[in-house]
Amino acid sequence: MIKLLSIASDPIGDSKDDAEFLDRWGSLGRELAEMLKLRNGFYAYESALLVRPLRSEVPPLGLVEWNTPELWKAEYDEDLDSVLFFGEDIFGCQFYIRGDQICSFDPETAIFEPMSSSLNSWASEVMSDYCLHTGFEWAHAWQDRNMSLLPGVRLLPILPFFCGGKFEVENLQAIDDVQGMSFRALLSNNIRDLPEGAEIIFEVE
Repeated sequence: MIKLLSIASDPIGDSKDDAEFLDRWGSLGRELAEMLKLRNGFYAYESALLVRPLRSEVPPLGLVEWNTPELWKAEYDEDLDSVLFFGEDIFGCQFYIRGDQICSFDPETAIFEPMSSSLNSWASEVMSDYCLHTGFEWAHAWQDRNMSLLPGVRLLPILPFFCGGKFEVENLQAIDDVQGMSFRALLSNNIRDLPEGAEIIFEVE
């Protein structure tokens, strides 16, 4: 974790402490609290990786605000009340705490994947293949061609990846992070019961 913090941005949140909120999430919540005391939210790898500050009502939202069910979590058919989303890659794929595991969440497909059992091992895994886990290559290429991403903005595929959308700059667009999660919740809910290879028709209104 210290190595990850050494290449990260300055803190993006203030220094307010809220140990009671993170205590609800067990030992991993307390690990996260200790990390946020050292660096209260940060970007790394040219904004590809975002770890949210504890509290912030302006972009990027704090993890308290980001995990408010009414913001976007309740829009998924999956029950997300038992998870704490604390970070994400350039595409808005979430890192979260659930029980004694740190996992990843693909917002297009609502697939959960276990990653590690501690923040240190999570940070080590992210750094071991940061292009895979943060989308750094695409964050760099898109910003090099367009502009630096504003706070609270992520890159989403124009044609979703699960539909065969390519990992190319031409298939990426900048979008507000909350809008991006809400849009993909709609997609995820509509494809969850479809068999593999089913035809999907997008209707643009």
